[in-house]
Amino acid sequence: MTVQTDPAMIPCPTCGALNRVPLTRLGAGPSCGKCKAPLFAGRPLDVGAEAFDRHVLKGSLPVLVDFWAEWCGPCKAMAPAFAQAARELEPQMRLLKVETDRVPELSRRYGIQSIPTMILFSGGREVARQSGAMPAQSIVGWAKGKV
Repeated sequence: MTVQTDPAMIPCPTCGALNRVPLTRLGAGPSCGKCKAPLFAGRPLDVGAEAFDRHVLKGSLPVLVDFWAEWCGPCKAMAPAFAQAARELEPQMRLLKVETDRVPELSRRYGIQSIPTMILFSGGREVARQSGAMPAQSIVGWAKGKV
């Protein structure tokens, strides 16, 4: 259930401004119209609640979120795989990381009970959830199969 519209609304990871980008130009390395920063860096964005809401609720791309904690061994083990998945999934999907101890309100909002937990959002709504560490190709396959 992909809710992408043309043009896509892409929040800037640097300044937060919403940018209209034609879907056909997503792969052309678009930059923010306000601050000129690249809209995609090929890596997950570490976000707080405000940036999370901007990307999930205001952006038009599907968003894959890794809920994790610094003290969690499986979370740390999965971090490189999630970063690799970002390189493969962007710019058709935005990848975010939410540290559950730093942003507990999001953990409560989405009922995170074990970590790592990935939630895929599309159109501002949760469409899939997966707990446990996964290798990069499994993350990519799982995410692509759900949108």
